[in-house]
Amino acid sequence: MGAGFALIVVLFILLVIIGASYVGYGC
Repeated sequence: MGAGFALIVVLFILLVIIGASYVGYGC
């Protein structure tokens, strides 16, 4: 764990934020 794990966490957070924004706009 370390840089690799941190990178996965960051990518996951970005994915959640983008997903929330996409759903927020109302497909």
